Amino acid sequence: MATLEDIGVAAGLNILSAFIFFVAFAILRLQPFNDRVYFPKWYLKGLRTDPVHGGAFVRKFVNLDWKSYIRFLNWMPAALKMPEPELIDHAGLDSAVYLRIYLIGLKIFVPIAFLAWAVLVPVNRTSTGLEGAKLDNITSSDIDKLSISNVHSESQRFWAHIVVAYAFTFWTCYILLKEYEKVAAMRLQFLATENRRPDQFTVLVKNIPPDLDESVSELVEHFFLVNHPDNYLTHQVVYNANKLAKLVKKKKKMQNWLVYYQNKLERTSERPQIKTGFLGLSGKKVDAIDYHNTEIDRLSKEIALERDIVTNDPKSVIPAAFVSFKTRWGAAVCAQTQQTRDPTMWLTEWAPEPRDVYWSNLAIPYVSLTVRKLIVAVAFFFLTFFFMIPIAIVQSLASIDGIQKRAPWLKPLIDVPFIKSFIQGFLPGIALKLFLIFLPTILMIMSKFEGFGSISFLERRSASRYYLFNFVNIFLGNILTGTAFEQLDSFIHQPANEYPITIGTAIPLKASFFITYIMVDGWAGIAAEVLMLKPLIIYHLKNFFLVKTEKDREEAMDPGSIGFNTGEPRIQLYFLLGLVYAPVTPTVLPFIIVFFGLAYVVFRHQIINVYNQEYESGAAFWPDVHFRVILALIVSQVVMMGLLTTKRAASSTPFLIVLPILTIWFHRYCKGRFESAFVKYPLQEAMMKDTLERATEPNLNLKAYLQNAYVHPVFKASLGDDDDDDEEVMSSKWETESITVPTKRQSRKNTPLPSRISGASSSPSLPDGIRHQPEP
Repeated sequence: MATLEDIGVAAGLNILSAFIFFVAFAILRLQPFNDRVYFPKWYLKGLRTDPVHGGAFVRKFVNLDWKSYIRFLNWMPAALKMPEPELIDHAGLDSAVYLRIYLIGLKIFVPIAFLAWAVLVPVNRTSTGLEGAKLDNITSSDIDKLSISNVHSESQRFWAHIVVAYAFTFWTCYILLKEYEKVAAMRLQFLATENRRPDQFTVLVKNIPPDLDESVSELVEHFFLVNHPDNYLTHQVVYNANKLAKLVKKKKKMQNWLVYYQNKLERTSERPQIKTGFLGLSGKKVDAIDYHNTEIDRLSKEIALERDIVTNDPKSVIPAAFVSFKTRWGAAVCAQTQQTRDPTMWLTEWAPEPRDVYWSNLAIPYVSLTVRKLIVAVAFFFLTFFFMIPIAIVQSLASIDGIQKRAPWLKPLIDVPFIKSFIQGFLPGIALKLFLIFLPTILMIMSKFEGFGSISFLERRSASRYYLFNFVNIFLGNILTGTAFEQLDSFIHQPANEYPITIGTAIPLKASFFITYIMVDGWAGIAAEVLMLKPLIIYHLKNFFLVKTEKDREEAMDPGSIGFNTGEPRIQLYFLLGLVYAPVTPTVLPFIIVFFGLAYVVFRHQIINVYNQEYESGAAFWPDVHFRVILALIVSQVVMMGLLTTKRAASSTPFLIVLPILTIWFHRYCKGRFESAFVKYPLQEAMMKDTLERATEPNLNLKAYLQNAYVHPVFKASLGDDDDDDEEVMSSKWETESITVPTKRQSRKNTPLPSRISGASSSPSLPDGIRHQPEP
């Protein structure tokens, strides 16, 4: 059990770590050769150039202006200066709204902390419950005397906790309501004012039924000419180009190695040699440059052959297509309605923006998605619940007792007060952090296997699973290991009727562990985020070995993104800890407030100067954020009811039952009031934007704008710098592919509208008045 001294040591170590990170960042960001690492966003926008320093040669690499080092923290106020509207224009709505999550944390927890410390801390501190409980199997410290555990059972003081719990609930709901209203208005305003984008006019159509007489492209065109005759514009079928994408990726890797060996030849004047066997450790020794030139030529031929197969083989076309419309209104009608009697066919949804499309998953057959979801659900269940076992083992090893049992020879070292405080206050948190380092990658692989077609949805699904994992393993798991595993022997030797009392008392006592975890993950972790040590090293390695041109230098930059799949679940864990422990152990709240404040400044700086977001969803993730805060609030209310029950506060506990009911009702109200703004596009807004565009740009060639917007990027990447003619042919192929073709059907399901090529309809099943209707 960590004491106040242990917490103080951990806080000191984390503050020192954060300070070292900030100082290192302040020094590194001032050096000219690091400018592209810490300001890549401005380079990608073309608004910044490499700093030029006259004079000595060393000035090209080192900043010799000593005055700039004095102001090493001036990046913090600079990060706060950019107004939110300008931030939205600069980085997008997703980034601006993501920052608001940190602001919500401050808005919720700062007033709650004042109230908790003004009311609950004196109530808890002046009681003597832990001294009078005489629970030999539970160890407590001075920090626990500030918690609800220190209040006597059946005490009238619990009314203070109940009243404060109501205040916390109402305040949290009020902030959530205002923020949901604000973000919904921001989203609608953003959609109304943003520049023209292909996804505003485009719908993704899935599960197109097979037809023996027509290709997928012909079938799509005929279907939409019939059912959306006034709005259909063009379409692009989806190809299974996964094998081609692998070949292009392999060729790119070979080209990078070729550049590396060519640079090495220039530096050493000796032709490099490599082995062609496994990992270059075995096999025949050959000239590295000649070998990679040969491999690149071979891959180029394979790519050309595979590209020809993909574009000409009907089996490479999957039953899905991107369908574009003449107006946003037409796209909205199609995306938000059922197309046929069979609700499983011709499924339509808003197309992701082109850079948001996860092309590999579009080739997955629709019928297999349900099976994939079931497999992933089972795998995630086992991952979540069996992960608790190694976590418990690691946590036990990272404790005083665990180390003494497995390494008794370290006992003299452990007895040193500072070392003991470090182990109890710092080691468990950092051990858990290191143990979970590969979890986001595993969860993202699961989401990709599940088959979602956009990067934004992959990140949102990964974030949901990450949050559930944190809830089970970090929150519940650590509480259970703290009460049921570490103290199992004492539990066995006590009467069964005392189990609820022991668990109810021990839950708030785990606050000390969560405080250390917040400092390790929240304080030091956020400070490490701004240092960007990994991108710094990778950039300089690439710059030294691979860069030959300005384009190579731009590709060497790795600005990254906000990482919604990892960042948002971490924030939500702090919401959960703050709301659960606010009425139980208010000591946790200052540490959480420091995290939210520090993270807001750091991530604002990163979004302004570093991150280059992969996509823009218009804050479509906000309903998930709102729901998880609501869930944390309900958990805090249930925990409070359980604690008061173990404290035999039977007369006051029923008053808390109303809180979860009110919270659920509040969530349903917000869902009905605001959620539609995040899943639907109002037809009124679409019509207004279309009307304005027609008035301001009457000669807009929309078809030319949308024609190649959703061409698989691998077709462009597979063309080299000398393949301009091939690129023109490829572009021409996409254009002719979307032109209306004469129907080949002989059935009664023929297209009732005339083809733009044949000039007449071949449908004998419809009246002449419809059959010979002129083309719209």
